[in-house]
Amino acid sequence: MILGKSTTRILALRVLAPLWAALLVALMPQAALAQSAPVAIASQPAAAEVGAAGAVDDKADASSQTVAEGASAYTPLGPEWIKGQPHQGGIDVQKQYSPIGQQAEGFHIALVWIMAIISVVVLGLMLYAMIRFRRSAHPVPSRVTHNTLIEIVWTVVPALILAGIAIPSISLLSAQYKSAPKDALTVKVTGYQWYWGYTYPDNGGFEVISNMLPEDEAERRGEPGQLAVDNRMVVPVGEWIRVQTTAADVIHAFAVPALWFKLDAVPGRLNEKRLMVTEPGIYYGQCSELCGAKHGYMPIAVEALPRPQFDAWVRAQGGTVGQPEKAAPPAVAPAQEPETAAQQPAAGATPAATASPAA
Repeated sequence: MILGKSTTRILALRVLAPLWAALLVALMPQAALAQSAPVAIASQPAAAEVGAAGAVDDKADASSQTVAEGASAYTPLGPEWIKGQPHQGGIDVQKQYSPIGQQAEGFHIALVWIMAIISVVVLGLMLYAMIRFRRSAHPVPSRVTHNTLIEIVWTVVPALILAGIAIPSISLLSAQYKSAPKDALTVKVTGYQWYWGYTYPDNGGFEVISNMLPEDEAERRGEPGQLAVDNRMVVPVGEWIRVQTTAADVIHAFAVPALWFKLDAVPGRLNEKRLMVTEPGIYYGQCSELCGAKHGYMPIAVEALPRPQFDAWVRAQGGTVGQPEKAAPPAVAPAQEPETAAQQPAAGATPAATASPAA
């Protein structure tokens, strides 16, 4: 039995309308992401604002000339500043605190809606076909083999949806692997069995060793167990950071979910990726590459501070702040004066005869 033209048009409209709505949703993320892709970061929080919250006091203000160079010049952020960590019963990605993470989070939400709409449309078509063409309503089965309009619709619309998804997806991939600017702070992350080392070549080349705190010590500090560490990776907030990863023994992976950052640390190789933290706080991660018996005991803690507090921390570690002074060029010996004709010995004269009267 061949369907009439009116029936064909109704079926085509019922298929086309939901799929067209899904296409519009697929194209929406690109407009939203375009506003945040080049990431305009607001001005950095002032040192006084952070200090007012009780986490970093006034003595950590490195903009002052009287900042001490010992540990007293820096106060670690307290547990009230924890922003990036796993949540019990969480079913979604962590809230993002990096430009790339915010772009990815928006794309993730759009994809969830696209999947939900497509699932509802397909389920609706299945239910419609089951009810509309059930045996009691149609005892004689239809012998229709194809319908040109419907076949075009269910071929073109999915292709348009995939194209709409591909555009922001490729844009996100490109943003993740852009090089850090030349003036970005460099932090070298080294994975060991089983702890982390953070080296700051732009600040004197000192290294900070980070180990997981015992459960009772983490609880005493008010920090999460198996995530708290004795020394955090401290970085300035609102600035691009060049993170370089390597390993001393086996393959590790440096991953911080709330910053949308994950990069393998491979022995004998230096991987590089850019990172920016948009808000001051503490962000936890873990090694994400199976690296041995204590793989699960290699937590990562990133502490983001405004630039003045970061400079104070660097000084507390014995590092240097700012560009190193250029050494003065070595003094050049003056050119030898040519001897005068009077000092030159006459032909056939002995050296004694040419000595000056003062001699």
